[in-house]
Amino acid sequence: MKSSQFVVLIGLCFLSQCSAVVTAVAASPEGARPNIVFLLADDQSTYSVGCYGNPDVKTPNMDQLARDGVLFDNHYNTTSICMASRANIFTGMYEYKTGCNFMHGDMRQDVWNQSYPLALRKAGYLTAFAGKFGLVVDGKGLCEEDFDFWGGAPGQTSFDTAKNKSMKKYAEEFPHSTLSYAAFAKDVIHESVQREQPFCLSISFKAPHKPAVADPRFDHVYEGKTFTKPANFGREYSEHLSPQSKMGRQYPRFHDWNYDTDYDGEMRKYHQQIYGIDVALGMIRDTLAAEGVADNTVVIYTSDNGYICGSHGYGSKVLPMEESARVPMIMYDPRSPLNGKQIRCQALTGNIDFSPSILELAGLAPTENVDGLSLLSLLQDPTDGGHEQLAFINTWGPQATTSMTCLTKQFKYTYWWYGDKKMKPAEELFDTENDPLELTNLAANPEYSNVLEAMRGRYDHELDQWKSESVEYNDYQRYGTLFDRTVELDEKASLMGKNPPEDNANRAKDPNQAKENRRARRNPAKS
Repeated sequence: MKSSQFVVLIGLCFLSQCSAVVTAVAASPEGARPNIVFLLADDQSTYSVGCYGNPDVKTPNMDQLARDGVLFDNHYNTTSICMASRANIFTGMYEYKTGCNFMHGDMRQDVWNQSYPLALRKAGYLTAFAGKFGLVVDGKGLCEEDFDFWGGAPGQTSFDTAKNKSMKKYAEEFPHSTLSYAAFAKDVIHESVQREQPFCLSISFKAPHKPAVADPRFDHVYEGKTFTKPANFGREYSEHLSPQSKMGRQYPRFHDWNYDTDYDGEMRKYHQQIYGIDVALGMIRDTLAAEGVADNTVVIYTSDNGYICGSHGYGSKVLPMEESARVPMIMYDPRSPLNGKQIRCQALTGNIDFSPSILELAGLAPTENVDGLSLLSLLQDPTDGGHEQLAFINTWGPQATTSMTCLTKQFKYTYWWYGDKKMKPAEELFDTENDPLELTNLAANPEYSNVLEAMRGRYDHELDQWKSESVEYNDYQRYGTLFDRTVELDEKASLMGKNPPEDNANRAKDPNQAKENRRARRNPAKS
């Protein structure tokens, strides 16, 4: 913002007691309101990025972003599935407060009203979104009208740019959608510079979501490549994991998705999709430099959830294991004193932290119902901030696989509440600091009895928060009892087998959108 414009805004505020929007803009000193680029991959694991230690992959732009900024080693999604994770990111709230996930229901307007895109637009930012929006807001659908520039699409979107209505104009040059989003970003950044207005650009790539459709222009990158399997690859490393975790689609997908028979072929497709994102990231950063705003633009890169590509003999996501829950996260703020020092931040952070961080970047206070913490202090001192503990939630899929996890920087505790004639409720305790591949379940080890009790107590604290703060709709309250360690299984019988409402009072009023919502909930395999 130019100084002349700043003076005019202050004058307007003084003379006319102008709106809170202008007040918010005027209250921030010059240079304190950076542009923000938030980039979200779909189903990207940490082992898909070179800077996270995999020499088999090519991610030069992600690696450069990490060298320029700060890489976060202990960053988790508090729910590891598309819809719920996006709700966490937009609002900074746990799933049981957003009330939003497949098989549960859509987001209500009062929750969406606390999202970072709405707050920044009210504060004078130009806001833009492209890619997979991933959720629906009651009565508003995809919320296209809440953004100045729109390149989003319903459902899973398409890898075919021409099939994404809002992105068709980029299809001729970029027929595969991944690079089309970089072209969208170029237009948004240029327009923002022309308007002399700060921008918040959010892009949600479809890649590397299955079915794997990589951009053919990158076929040469991994042609003939073989990949080193992780040291916990295969079914022999699942014997110590709970029987409940084997009841969902993640377990058969080890075979169904050919990890056991064609690991290299599957990983070539997976990593080629991510290479496309890497190129898009480079294009976006080049645009920031060309437009002269790179020195005042914060870039955040992460994924909506991780991905299990054969570890422990599983596939997909959702489960609390490291490959599913932990994701890459890199932040570059040109004002940070840590830049260029190749800092790896060890603080415990989560996707609920993005909204309060983005709000603070814009000079705004976090919403009152937020669960996340701003990450900005960690860009000044990598030891100053983060969480003591986080909850990891799964209320999606077969009843047996639903569970809650509590994790700290060192330990991860999961209570598998479900039981029947074939299985009893189970506990898992992993020392993820010293056993990142989760090869040893310590729950029955007497040497860790004190740790187990401490983690149980932390878990109970997270469940107490659930019980006191979960929304009263979309089938979230009963989990306060199902996940309770102190309630006997037979006392939970009346809550077991309950089917979440397929459609309910808070569904979208648009009949076409409601049809799309029902389709998504009836076909979770496409999520």
